[in-house]
Order: sequence, then C-alpha cells, then structure tokens
Amino acid sequence: MLRAWLLATRPKTLPAALAPVLVGTALAASLGPWRLDLALGCLAGAMLLQIGCNFANDAGDALRGADTPERLGPQRAVASGLITPRAMLAGAALALLLAAAVGAWLAAHSGWQLWLVGITSVVAALAYTLGPVPLAYVGLGDLFVLLFFGFAAVLGAAWVQAPQWPLPLAWWACAAAVGLQATALIAINNLRDIATDAPVGKRTLAVRLGDRGTRIYHVLLHLAATVAWWQGGCPGATGVAFVGGLALSAMVWTSHGRELNRCLGLAALVQLLSAITALSCLVRA
Repeated sequence: MLRAWLLATRPKTLPAALAPVLVGTALAASLGPWRLDLALGCLAGAMLLQIGCNFANDAGDALRGADTPERLGPQRAVASGLITPRAMLAGAALALLLAAAVGAWLAAHSGWQLWLVGITSVVAALAYTLGPVPLAYVGLGDLFVLLFFGFAAVLGAAWVQAPQWPLPLAWWACAAAVGLQATALIAINNLRDIATDAPVGKRTLAVRLGDRGTRIYHVLLHLAATVAWWQGGCPGATGVAFVGGLALSAMVWTSHGRELNRCLGLAALVQLLSAITALSCLVRA
C-alpha cells in the first residue's frame, strides 16, 4: 500500500516543485540574507501542493475514464485498483490542507498577499482534473503549470524571504523560465497521451495541436525558457536550458508512445540543473 501511495506522488515530476523554490530563494539571497526555515517552508508547501494536485489528478482521470488499460504512461494508483477514488481524494485533501497550514505560517512572516497566492493555488490544484470544467480537459493545463509552477512558486518563495513591491523585472523573467520548463514537461506527458485522451474528451493543448504541432510547441517552450533565463541575468542557466532543451527536444522529436516516458525524467532534470546553475549565479551576484 505504501508503494502505491509513493507511486501516486509521481516522484519524477517533483523537481518541478523543488526548482522554483531554489530559484526564488536565490533571488531573495541576491538582495541580502535569507532564512533557511522560510526556504524549507516554501519547499514543503510547494511539494505538498504538487502532491495534492497529483493525487487529485489520479482520482479525477480515473473517474472520468481517461486512465484506461491502454494508457502508455506510468501506472496510476486509482485506475489500477491499488487505491480507491475516495481514499485518493482524501489524500489530496490532506496534502492540500497541510500545504495551507504551511502557507499560513509563511504568510505570518511575509504578509497577507501570500494568502491570495496560496488560496488560488489550492483551488487551481483541485480544478486541474476535478469539478464541472477541469482545466486539463479544456486545454488550460499548460497555462496552469506556467502560472503556478512558474510565477506563483518562484515569486512566492522570493517574496516570503524578501518582501518588496514592485518585484524586480529579473524576478519575473526567472519565474517565466522555470514555468516554461515545467510546461515543457507537461507537454511531453500530453503528447504521449494524445491517442488515449482524445477519445474520452480530454482536450489537452496537445490534443488540439496534434502530434507534430505539439513537438514544435515543445521546442519553442525550451527556446522561450532560454531567452527568459538570459533576461533574468543567469548566463549559466541560459546555457543549460539551451543545450539541455535542444538535446531533449531532439529526443522527443524521435520518440513515440512509451518511449516518451524516459523524456519526462530528463525534462525534470534539465529544469533542476537550470535552477541549480541559476542558484549559484544569483547568489554570487
């Protein structure tokens, strides 16, 4: 049972929660002292939000019939019968409640503005595959990832440790870079699932763009992330994003079906390496 819950957290995607906190902490540290306890709080909150979103997604896709035996991606806990939908939804609720508790503690140190970010993030996490109009089913999943795993996560982590307004333009650029790389990961996931999503009415952006269009879109995401890192003043991360992004894009371009599963972990690795490189650059600055 424990293995099933660990599987449901989707470990290969969790760097998408770590990367923005690293970058947000680096942005704060570039202005002055930073606090380890607040940085760890941001990391815990981001991880819990992503796990809660993953749990809700697991249950939502199973209940809507999107996860079938023909699925090409990793095994899903609810669809495979390892965890009941009710238990998975309870797990999602618990993860998101814990995230809210962490967010309340962080808001006490940074201001009421973080409440807006936190509440919106929790609602969006539930709305991704649940509710009357799930974001992932109407082609808004990519926008959700860009906004919440990019701008909200990076700028939220930076704000908690160095509250100021207006936020520096470099912060927005770095947040965009992180979000674009996270979106590239979900683009690979949805490219793989076009054949199984379309018949059940899951109109992801990949379904709308088609196979070739999604592959071109994936390349453009990495190029846009490269430009954003450059605009954010992170030449090292720019190089990692450009070389790693093009190498990954070449692999995605020639991969099909289950072959794309290996690309998911590599996409998370490119994002994480970019964030680590940006961390060293920003802290030195």
